[in-house]
Amino acid sequence: MNKEELVKAVAASAKSSQKDTAEIINSMIEVIQKTVAKKQKVTLVGFGTFEPRKRAARTGRNPQTGKEIKIAAKTVPAFSAGKKFKEMVKK
Repeated sequence: MNKEELVKAVAASAKSSQKDTAEIINSMIEVIQKTVAKKQKVTLVGFGTFEPRKRAARTGRNPQTGKEIKIAAKTVPAFSAGKKFKEMVKK
């Protein structure tokens, strides 16, 4: 399912216009992105948690040359599915 299909499905479920639904979904995504960028968690009970995770610096290899390279430490966004979501997918 892509974003357009998601908007249509949510609009039908909520009995609202696709335009209003798209604005709400876009706003929700923006708020989650900004919050995680500020190094904070967003928890939606039953669905999951969006959070920043730190990756330590490490040594990797250039696949073309085989030469070792240093990979800097960085913070990346991560999602952990909630219990209810995991159980739904398991079925």
